[in-house]
Amino acid sequence: MLSIAVTNQKGGVGKTTTCVNLSAELGRLGYSVLAVDMDPQGNCTSGLGIEARAIEVSLYDVLLGGASAQDALMATSWQGVSLLPATIDLAGAEVELASVISRETCLRRHMANLNQFDVAIIDCPPSLGLLTINALVAAHKLVVPIQCEYYALEGVGQLAHTIGLVRDCLNPDLAVDGVLLTMYDSRTRLANDVVEEVRRQFGEIVFSTIVPRNVKLSEAPSHAMPIAYYEPTCTGAKAYMNFSMEVAERWLQQKERH
Repeated sequence: MLSIAVTNQKGGVGKTTTCVNLSAELGRLGYSVLAVDMDPQGNCTSGLGIEARAIEVSLYDVLLGGASAQDALMATSWQGVSLLPATIDLAGAEVELASVISRETCLRRHMANLNQFDVAIIDCPPSLGLLTINALVAAHKLVVPIQCEYYALEGVGQLAHTIGLVRDCLNPDLAVDGVLLTMYDSRTRLANDVVEEVRRQFGEIVFSTIVPRNVKLSEAPSHAMPIAYYEPTCTGAKAYMNFSMEVAERWLQQKERH
């Protein structure tokens, strides 16, 4: 199973939107997908249509040793997509994991038993604590969403530093493998300037797809649906379809489809 972590310590850049819609689109392409919600806010969980009251075993129970990852798996309504859900309990894991042996590798160890999936998409919290470090250690590929707005690259330097530390100590293959430009407004010069700057800094790892600002994309989470199922003809849906095809071509084309 290939693991893709979506992270940026800056909040509000489209991490969860990207995880929900990448998971759904890869499922529609025929892959068996596991969405992993590492954010205590649980927005990826709710965005995939799972209500908190329906969760009996969460990722918190898995990381703290009370349950297996198989115990926590939940089916979703979307083709090919299963979920390791998050609840607010996960906020306590930052503190409780501090005393656990090999605390940085808990997620990787638990995910190693989930061989029935082609790909895992990990939604990281907007911080660089133990939960994010667990995600970075478990990841084979790293996608960083960057919004096309002022201060777009704020925090990327700190993230690069953290990636370097994790690579040196815990995951030698870790690197930023893809950058996704989000919240693009073609009417503003600033957005176009940010696109140019990000492409200059990151080169060919920047995905060709740019996700636009889109009202339907903003509405979809309130309906607990990925955009492809909520409004498949909108520009946001088309962008995430194209992005998912890029991800599949880059990293999954050698994988066996189900």
